[in-house]
Amino acid sequence: MKVVLSIKPEFAHMIFAGTKQYEFRRTIFKNPLVKKVVVYASSPIQKVIGEFEIDYILNDKVESLWNKTKKQAGISQDYFFDYFFDKEHGYAIKIKNTKLYKKTKCIRQDFNLFPPQSFLYL
Repeated sequence: MKVVLSIKPEFAHMIFAGTKQYEFRRTIFKNPLVKKVVVYASSPIQKVIGEFEIDYILNDKVESLWNKTKKQAGISQDYFFDYFFDKEHGYAIKIKNTKLYKKTKCIRQDFNLFPPQSFLYL
């Protein structure tokens, strides 16, 4: 099973460049059968640009989550703690086997979906 995640373009590009190896989320999908993530690069790109497999998902207190992921986070400590500002716990999706599409896809035409605020099941 797959989910579509909206990811800011700068972070999406870092994922496919291999410099960002965790995708952080304040909330996470509940279905344990999800094994792949389809990446929707949000505005201004607004296209599906690739996908990756989920190696594992960490769920931990924010401070501990940072300590476990900071070397491969691809974001600054300030950005991380601003993102999780009012949360006690957070999630980190460990990325593996990225696949950047040769041609981007339109989320509406190719998937019959609207851009997700957070995620959508495929």
